[in-house]
Amino acid sequence: MPSLYVHIPFCQRKCIYCDFYSIETVSLMESFLDALCTEIALSAETARGVVFDTLFFGGGTPSLLAPGQLSRVMEALHGAFTIDPGAEISLETNPGTVTPEKLSAFRSLGINRLSIGIQSFDEDELRFLGRIHNGPDAVRCVGDARAAGFMNLSVDLIYSLPSQTRASWDATLSRALALGPDHLSAYSLIVEDDTPLARMVASRIVSPNPLEAEASLYEHTMAVMERAGFEHYEVSNYAKPGFRSRHNSAYWSHEAYLGFGPSAHSFWRRSPGSAPVRWGNAPALNRYCEALRRGELPVEMREEVSREQLCNERIFLGLRSSGVDLRRLEREFDLPADRIALARALEGDGSAVLDGGTLRLTDRGYMLCDEIAARMMI
Repeated sequence: MPSLYVHIPFCQRKCIYCDFYSIETVSLMESFLDALCTEIALSAETARGVVFDTLFFGGGTPSLLAPGQLSRVMEALHGAFTIDPGAEISLETNPGTVTPEKLSAFRSLGINRLSIGIQSFDEDELRFLGRIHNGPDAVRCVGDARAAGFMNLSVDLIYSLPSQTRASWDATLSRALALGPDHLSAYSLIVEDDTPLARMVASRIVSPNPLEAEASLYEHTMAVMERAGFEHYEVSNYAKPGFRSRHNSAYWSHEAYLGFGPSAHSFWRRSPGSAPVRWGNAPALNRYCEALRRGELPVEMREEVSREQLCNERIFLGLRSSGVDLRRLEREFDLPADRIALARALEGDGSAVLDGGTLRLTDRGYMLCDEIAARMMI
């Protein structure tokens, strides 16, 4: 089923590694919300009669929203779209931006899943990353969320920081698991272009962790999470049975979605069987708001997704998550015969399994996911 995404482009302080669009000028929140609600209303006709199964508030830092502000956005969304009563409704949360009262208010507004950006429990690592919280803040946030009635909690962690050791990462991983999350995302630190971290690396202030050390930490993470009873259902994501992220799984399965807010993207079909269309909003708050004040949607990029693009995206996304249906690719995209031979070779060397025509990577295959995807694409 289709999904909705809302991008809240404000942060109290930008982290050094983040390349998502956000700004620190929180005083512009109200003018942004005016524009956001206008965009939602203008988009209602796009999905007339469609039922949405997930809603995700990302950013930026969506937990900077006051309960009244979030209520306004929720009302706009429910007024424009049909959201399933059992929908998964997630909100990214920074431990340094919420109180018990705020979390209770979020829960009463229909938020039923939190994705809590802990990243690390090591105080030096948190300072290096530019986070505004500390370890005790993270522990309190999880406890307050449970007390507020949240039964579906995910935590985000980052590994392979410069000079990070197996011992320091294991300490963070162990402390996170001790909090009893239902879902855990563990991402390796990536040096993205045009970020403070990239500039620190370029000037040799920081040296990235060697790839061999990163691979070792990833292998350790997979082993620890398996012992803890989590399913490894995507390269960087682990879930207790029944707690896979429905929203992210929809992305990985190439389901349709509508995105709102500056820099947000959408992936949509005008009618069943038609070529999918992808579009993206202005990645700047001033241009986003100006377009909507004129009564225009703030779209600055639009493309019809070609058959080759669609095939390759299905391969890449499927290999990262629940697998690739090779028979469907053969039927819909004339997948070359040598790709089937490659799939069998991957099974033979232990990188993947073939289950009824679906190719799924093993933990060993996940280590080489990008390389394998590049070989499978047409």
